[in-house]
Amino acid sequence: MGVFDVFKRQKKETADLGGALLVDIHSHLLPGIDDGAPTMDHTIGMLRKFEELGYQKLIFTPHVMSGVYDNTTEIILRKLEEVRGVSKELGLKLQLEASAEYYFDETFFERISRKDLLPFHGNHILFEFSFRNQPSRVEEVVFQLKSAGYQPVLAHFERYLYYHPSIEVARQLRERGCMIQVNLNSFTGHYGLNVKNQAMRLLKAGCIDLLGSDCHRIQHLELLENSLQEAVFHQLIKEPVKNRQFL
Repeated sequence: MGVFDVFKRQKKETADLGGALLVDIHSHLLPGIDDGAPTMDHTIGMLRKFEELGYQKLIFTPHVMSGVYDNTTEIILRKLEEVRGVSKELGLKLQLEASAEYYFDETFFERISRKDLLPFHGNHILFEFSFRNQPSRVEEVVFQLKSAGYQPVLAHFERYLYYHPSIEVARQLRERGCMIQVNLNSFTGHYGLNVKNQAMRLLKAGCIDLLGSDCHRIQHLELLENSLQEAVFHQLIKEPVKNRQFL
């Protein structure tokens, strides 16, 4: 056996993440409407990278946050059509859809009651909490969403530091019918060691329903791509998450 054969055996295999998940359900790629892609050029660059990573479908989820990102369904769908048009012209093969990431504030209950929401996959609604202040009425918002015919999906549970190190709230929410989404770059340590550890707790406990990129810029995808040889990503592609169901 030669030295090059030894090197090949020692080289770590790259996990085919996109090929396993097929669908990304959380990203900020629609240009110029939130803190994600600022221009169409940035959007297209990220679409190309997603395609290189093996993804077949992206569901854009721009922020909807009263007084900060006042995106309406009309604004989001108009931007989606713009991106679809450019993507088709350039020969990209990704399926592109759009929903939103709704901030849980005083207006969210009103939106639910008016059904002023843009779901994905029929009835799924992605929503997020404040990163600083622990929310109240959490069980109530899940109940209201379910009662209105929506499937609640809580974004990046691992990033809410006020719940660390317990994952009991995630367990309780799942028991009440809320899906838990975790960011892929949480496993790279991008958001800090505490967030990575919480993501690992959720993984170990089988409390992850969906994985998302939460991609805002090309660097997020490059970091992910450079981490795909790590053991945790080989584990993640074997997890029974539900991303593929949205293809």
